[in-house]
Amino acid sequence: MQIRIAGLVKNSIVDGPGIRFAIFGQGCPLKCPDCHNPDTHDFFGGELMNIADIAAQIKSDGLLDGVTFTGGEPFAQVEAFTALADLLDGYNIICYSGYSFEELQANEQMLPLLRKIDILVDGRFENTLKTYDSRFKGSKNQRAIDIKESFKSGKASEITL
Repeated sequence: MQIRIAGLVKNSIVDGPGIRFAIFGQGCPLKCPDCHNPDTHDFFGGELMNIADIAAQIKSDGLLDGVTFTGGEPFAQVEAFTALADLLDGYNIICYSGYSFEELQANEQMLPLLRKIDILVDGRFENTLKTYDSRFKGSKNQRAIDIKESFKSGKASEITL
């Protein structure tokens, strides 16, 4: 299976705690004004990569603390990111999405990927709420959510990154 990506960052320290392998998906239907990654909005940009090749790169790096799915909008390629997550069993996965946890949870098509990730940073970027106080969120409306705990409790369980 292939995935359309804008890029890969093999040893990121800005896309979640620790040393992470960040996969920037290509394509975003939300196109938030003043988005940090506007080059990732075009669904026909970037390049196609085989998910098995990406997983092999990740597994060959023994220093990683986890993997980050970002973009663009990972849930715009829900099948490909779910298949990639299946190949990364045992890795901590953080996913950035412009959709809220509640929006994703209400959409049956999004649930397979949502259930595969550990932490969701959710919400559209809002420039009027821009913050430099949180290392891993761009605006104050965004939340870091423990997905496993949220499914147990039935509501978004926020955590601090």
